[in-house]
Amino acid sequence: MYNLFSKNISIPNPEDCLEGRSEPIILNGTHYVTGKSIIPPYPENTEQIIMGMGCFWGAERIFWDIPGVYTTLVGYSGGITPNPNYEEVCSGMTGHSEVVKVIFFPDLCDLETLLVQFWENHDPTQFMRQGNDIGSQYRSAIYTTINSQIKIVSDSLEHYQNRLHISGFNTIKTEISEAKNFYFAEEYHQQYLAKIPNGYCNHGFCQATYNDK
Repeated sequence: MYNLFSKNISIPNPEDCLEGRSEPIILNGTHYVTGKSIIPPYPENTEQIIMGMGCFWGAERIFWDIPGVYTTLVGYSGGITPNPNYEEVCSGMTGHSEVVKVIFFPDLCDLETLLVQFWENHDPTQFMRQGNDIGSQYRSAIYTTINSQIKIVSDSLEHYQNRLHISGFNTIKTEISEAKNFYFAEEYHQQYLAKIPNGYCNHGFCQATYNDK
């Protein structure tokens, strides 16, 4: 995705963030690839994890075909501005990162399986950017949604950091915190690379494998 506005490489103070709005973005609710619902309520035996890997177009495509994943959608999270739109997030003045939310059945797909894809398919050592996509909205991030995820994510980071160090790579910069908000991105961003197969994507294997192949 292209940064249309300023390349703000710091997260703004809350008082400096854009005002936003009270009304959420409205979606048609159907996943373009799977036909499943992308809006709540989700099945009771599912979990959710929110991940920022730079541009959310390519990030979402990584997850929607994984067995045990119920559905995926993209949005904005980790910031201050309520119900931001794409242009506002691109300005760097909402505090949000572009993210993919993955809803999955933990008895069919454990969280670590998703985290392997997260670590291997972007560069978590980059600060406030992914490749040529520069700005706080492109930061690497994991936002947990239940307490049991926190240790799994922390252990996963420690494991992958060791893998990176062995291979001579830098320190992980990924932001890890409990999810405080999630706002839908506009309809045209949902499953974007299924709608436009040759669209922009800067994701793929990056730096080091999570485990020995």
